[in-house]
Parts: sequence; structure tokens; C-alpha cells
Amino acid sequence: MKKILVINGPNLNLLGLREPALYGAQNFEALQAFIRSSAEALGLDVELFQSNHEGVIVDKIQAAYGVFDGILINPAAYTHTSVAILDALKAVALPTAEVHLTDISTREDFRKFSFVSLYAQKTICGKGFDGYKEGLEYLEEL
Repeated sequence: MKKILVINGPNLNLLGLREPALYGAQNFEALQAFIRSSAEALGLDVELFQSNHEGVIVDKIQAAYGVFDGILINPAAYTHTSVAILDALKAVALPTAEVHLTDISTREDFRKFSFVSLYAQKTICGKGFDGYKEGLEYLEEL
């Protein structure tokens, strides 16, 4: 059974509260339940992780080496700022899918560039929770 690390970055723990017109009314617990059920249906073993701290996310990515078969990451605001997360993903060289609840290409100019997409083999934007399922499917098929 493939093991997938699912990483959610800053402020995703505030889903349902944070800008519901953009991110929807469902909370973070609903997202976690959706990811778990999607993974179970695909026969994947997932570990869910969320942090608001860049260095903690880098540490988690580094610790994934030799433990996980792939990473599904929503780096949130760090998408647009974190060379450190990019470098950690490149260093562990695990198959990676990037996911965003919204379509970052249609948002503010500063949100249109993703450092993570420079490494991620697949980027999924604007599909809400279903983007996580698509990312898991991609990693399962590898």
C-alpha cells in the first residue's frame, strides 16, 4: 500500500472561517475527512499534516524521505514565497502533486507564481476539495 504525506500550509486550519466566498463554508475537519475517505477508496495510506510555520513544513518534508511514496501539498501562502519548501521537495525527490482550493492563476498578481510548481509533477487549482482527490489519484497511478 502506497504511503502519501498530505501537507497543508498556513491558514488552511481556518477553512470555513477564512474568506468563505473564496474557500467555501466547509471547515478543515471536513477537508481532512474528505482526504481520508478519498485515500481509503484508492487504497492509499495517508498521513495528514498542517502547519502555519515554514520551517516545520520543511522539517516534515525532509522526514518524509524513505518513509513515504509521495507528497500531496497545498503550501498555501508559502506557494508564492518559499524557496525553502521547493528546495526540500527537490532534496527528498519524492513524487509530488501540488493542490490549491482556488485557481491561483485568476487571483492577485502575487499569487500567480508558485515556487512549488517548479518541482511538482502535477499542479491542480480551483477544484476545491476535489483537487485533493485528483492529486491522490495522480500519486496512486505513479
